[in-house]
Amino acid sequence: MALPFLDRDDEQRRLRRFMVGDDSRLAVLYGRRRCGKSTLVQRVCAEGDVYALADERESSLQVQALASEVARIVPEFDAARYPSWDALFTSLEARVERLNLVLDEFPYLVLSAPELPSVIQRHLDRPGPRRLRLVLCGSSQRMMQGLALDRSAPLYGRAQEILRLTPLSPGWIADALGLHGAAAVEAWAVWGGVPRYWELAQRYPSLQEAIRDLVLHRHGVLHDEPHGLLLDDMRSATQASTLLALVGAGCNRLSEIAARMGKPSGALTRPLANLIDLGYLRKEVPFGEDERSSKRTFYRIDDPLVAFWFRFVQPARTLLQRDLLEPVEAKLDTAFPQHCAEAWEVLARESVPRLRIGGTGWGPASRWWGNGRHGPVEFDVVAESLDGESVLIGEAKWASRADVARWKAELRARAESAPFLRGRRLVTALWVKDGAGGGDTFTPAAVMAALR
Repeated sequence: MALPFLDRDDEQRRLRRFMVGDDSRLAVLYGRRRCGKSTLVQRVCAEGDVYALADERESSLQVQALASEVARIVPEFDAARYPSWDALFTSLEARVERLNLVLDEFPYLVLSAPELPSVIQRHLDRPGPRRLRLVLCGSSQRMMQGLALDRSAPLYGRAQEILRLTPLSPGWIADALGLHGAAAVEAWAVWGGVPRYWELAQRYPSLQEAIRDLVLHRHGVLHDEPHGLLLDDMRSATQASTLLALVGAGCNRLSEIAARMGKPSGALTRPLANLIDLGYLRKEVPFGEDERSSKRTFYRIDDPLVAFWFRFVQPARTLLQRDLLEPVEAKLDTAFPQHCAEAWEVLARESVPRLRIGGTGWGPASRWWGNGRHGPVEFDVVAESLDGESVLIGEAKWASRADVARWKAELRARAESAPFLRGRRLVTALWVKDGAGGGDTFTPAAVMAALR
């Protein structure tokens, strides 16, 4: 059963505005696979628009395939043979008054015809009426960024809309899978915000069965998903996979990663930055420190499914290839609560700007670790109020038996020693798996409702 179309209101508005604009020429839509780009553009296409999905065939076959799609709108357009992309665009502009043309998986077309971006540039730059509105879509973030954002690229500066489609906000998973409270958090800790993963998972009666069949089993649709994601965005996935495997195994500092790989730290700066830009890693520094200059940097996997895969699947590939799922599932049963606890911390921090805590609004939250007045201390959630007069310090708890009163007292005592308070008002809060919410205590239901 297909999922209902969720969110993407701003993207729909922008694309629809582009498709009726008098001066519209080019829109670019890109993002990692399975986030719903094709569904989105097909949703905004009207009856008289042309949508064409590219593949990996030779350029001449792709040209004729597009001509056949155009023929549904422009009668007998495919009766002629077009020797090149330039010939096709020239003929199309001569036969239409206005046409929205969506080229999905555009990088496939460029791989078979590297001259295509320059051809499109010439047609966009020609004087005269704007007959074609082009929407270019692609899952290869590296190629799409290079085509539209690189200053040396033919299409640079020519797009009226550049939309990067990212995973959906976490709260929508409750609607997609009909889950509530802690169950929604547990599902997000595996599937993240990727609609296609939700669509696959909804066929199963439980999260455990979905994990077994989709991810752990060697024939599962998502068994090799991270490898495919990385190959979409880079020529070789070897180094990226190694970096993600090390971070997933607990090597979070650059010095640790470099030592394990036997490389100087400087050689890894760009590959790590690339994985951050693509959305697979995140870089954490303590609250209040500059990310560019801080010496206390942690790297963590930012995508839930990728984090799950490198934590539970990659180390067990040999067992899984021999269909020995039971020992892997036994380890998963033991370690999964900790995996969910880490995801809960992420959701707690993400929810802070969307909640009003202590009677005020807050900026983005981060972690903090360092030395307090009585020794080392760490806080899961730290944020500054929008007016700069207060500091929020919080803890995220994933224990099944809530002891909220004790947790609050302990948090307050530790928080009062935080060196970054500097005389500002202290506000504390808890994010708990179980127990009553309200006031300064937030449950999964409240967090997921906020993250929509």
